[in-house]
Amino acid sequence: MSALIRFDLHPLADADWRRDCREQLNQHGALVLRQFLQPAALQAIIAEGEAQRHQAYHTLSKHNVYLMKPDEAYSADHPRNRDVSSTKGCITDDLIAADSPLRQLYNDALFKHFLCDVLGETALYPYADPLSSINLHYAPDGQELGWHFDKSSFAITLLVQKPRAGGVFQYVKDLRDADAGEMNFDGVAAVLDQRHPVDALAIEAGDLVLFRGRNSLHRVTPTEGDITRMLAVLAYNTQPGIALSETARMTFYGRL
Repeated sequence: MSALIRFDLHPLADADWRRDCREQLNQHGALVLRQFLQPAALQAIIAEGEAQRHQAYHTLSKHNVYLMKPDEAYSADHPRNRDVSSTKGCITDDLIAADSPLRQLYNDALFKHFLCDVLGETALYPYADPLSSINLHYAPDGQELGWHFDKSSFAITLLVQKPRAGGVFQYVKDLRDADAGEMNFDGVAAVLDQRHPVDALAIEAGDLVLFRGRNSLHRVTPTEGDITRMLAVLAYNTQPGIALSETARMTFYGRL
């Protein structure tokens, strides 16, 4: 794995270093591991992404920040129901080559052990369906990811290619408490109306990001310019045998 990961910067097997990572994630809700990949590995992923880009499935969706069906008890412009836009183009796990650095990283036992330790999980498993484990997302000029809360407790992403401008990851930590059923409509409205300060993660190509997005509202601003933002999503489950629903697969990927 030394051809893949900058172990000189990120000693994954070091218990003290992992503890520091865990504390940073817990404190800030986000952890950015800069220059995580070796330059040659990053270039190989960029080349793979460019070669497969013609197979990407593109969607434009309107959704509320909770990613839930509208609630008729509230008006259409209420924070519970208010529409935001997301544009997404991605290739799926079945199009990621067996020898891809992304595949090698996703499957690596030491990498998964590091993730479990930092995330506080006992084990991580791939998706049971053939599409969802590794996705490579493309956001050309004008495309964005609208404000939303995640359904899952953590997300693991790798920025493959940074655009000339835009494509900024913005977030508001712990804006709600999903487990307590707290929606915080006032806080969400303040963010949507640009009345609430937001944080931004400075992310460069080759950086690995761990993010807790279930209670932290977040978005990616529109890409600006002629360089497409490319982002790899490494999706794991905490239980074996879980597949993304067929409805979700048709929505995100256009196929099963």
